[in-house]
Amino acid sequence: MLNIKDQGNLFKFIANTLKSDVEAYAFGGTAMMYYGYKDETKDIDIIFETEEQRETFIQALKLLNFSNFDPVKIYIANKLKDKHKPLMFRRDSYRFDLFVRKIFKTLLSKRMKDDIFAEHHYKGKNATFTVKVLRKEIIVMLKAVTDRKNDFIDIKTITTKEKHFDWEYFCNEVLWQADNGDSWILLDTEKMLQELKEYVFIEQKYFDRLYRK
Repeated sequence: MLNIKDQGNLFKFIANTLKSDVEAYAFGGTAMMYYGYKDETKDIDIIFETEEQRETFIQALKLLNFSNFDPVKIYIANKLKDKHKPLMFRRDSYRFDLFVRKIFKTLLSKRMKDDIFAEHHYKGKNATFTVKVLRKEIIVMLKAVTDRKNDFIDIKTITTKEKHFDWEYFCNEVLWQADNGDSWILLDTEKMLQELKEYVFIEQKYFDRLYRK
């Protein structure tokens, strides 16, 4: 498991190993630690805009003795059939899940890129690794999409701790994704919201918006 200090140190080591600048967007437990929602994680979830950026990052991981890891042990069967499933790398008790442009069918949208929560720069000898942290509403949406063990626990943590969670923003992005090719996202988010309403008050109007779709 990595805490926020461990994660920062690891990103600095990666930056020192990179051959050129790399920029990525953080979600999942990685992003949650930047917010202070959780103290540690073993899954480092990031998405790149290009294959070239991911490949440069992977070469750095391999130099640091990370090895390929089979996603079949992590994701459910229908996710594993998706051509946008992640490439995964592990060392010791933690791993990277590396996506490009899409998290399965969910696109890294302009709204996601424009509305980041924070930006961190890890400067190496010859290159910089830039980590852009996605908004909390996007983190919850993507955890509904990935649907891994403990993802719902993290969703509950964010939505119970966060007093200013913007459900309107959340719905807008879900509906945009549905309109732009993610046919599964309404089912994924509906399932999540039905479970979540046992713990968090969610106004009926947000359910109605998704159901009308």
